[in-house]
This record gives sequence, structure tokens and C-alpha cells, in this order.
Amino acid sequence: MSTDCPFCSPEPGRVLRSSEHALALRDAFPLSDGHTLVVPVQHVESLFDLSDQELADVWSLVADVREGLAGELEPDGFTIGLNDGEAAGQTVDHAHVHMIPRYRGDVPDPIGGIRNIIPGRGRYWE
Repeated sequence: MSTDCPFCSPEPGRVLRSSEHALALRDAFPLSDGHTLVVPVQHVESLFDLSDQELADVWSLVADVREGLAGELEPDGFTIGLNDGEAAGQTVDHAHVHMIPRYRGDVPDPIGGIRNIIPGRGRYWE
């Protein structure tokens, strides 16, 4: 546990769901309505530093959160992902999975999805 880590000591009331090894909390800087983070309880930089049991529990909570968001907000889809390492854009050194509800029209052209993180790479078939 890190005392200055926002995920090790989340603000009271920020935790939406929890399991033995993971917490779900709303993103402090949401990209869309319902943007939620699933965070391992153990302070690790990468999800791949977790035990198999802890990792399975994180992904189980991801599925549970997705189901909850689908019922609550009725999005048209989800972008689910993680930034693993500074070069990938990780800015908090505590592993976390982004659950981003997506809605028709939230971007002009969603084709290519996650490939659009590198400009010009989203439309790989052209």
C-alpha cells in the first residue's frame, strides 16, 4: 500500500463495488457517463504482478461492473482496457482497468476503437 496512492485509500463513498481482491470506483476524470475503474486491492504497478487468483478476481469484478453499467446506463457498447506502463500512458502507478461505457455518436467514427490511440492507425484496412 502506498499512502499517496489514490487507489490504495479511495475517498469514502467512492467505492461502488468490491470483491476479495478488487474495488470498483468511478473515474475521477471520466471520459463518459459511468466511466469506472476496477482496481486490485494490492498495490501493484501492473496487473501481471498479481497472483492468478487475484487476477481472476479483478476480471470477475470487471464482468460484474460491466453488467451493472449495462443495466443502469444502457450504453451501446464498452471500451475496456488498461494502460500497462508509462509508455502506454499509465499515469497512476497502481494497476487499474478502465470500463468506459460508449454511446452512439460519442465520437464521429468509432471504427478502429482502441487502435485510434495512435493517430492514423485506427483504419488499418485502408
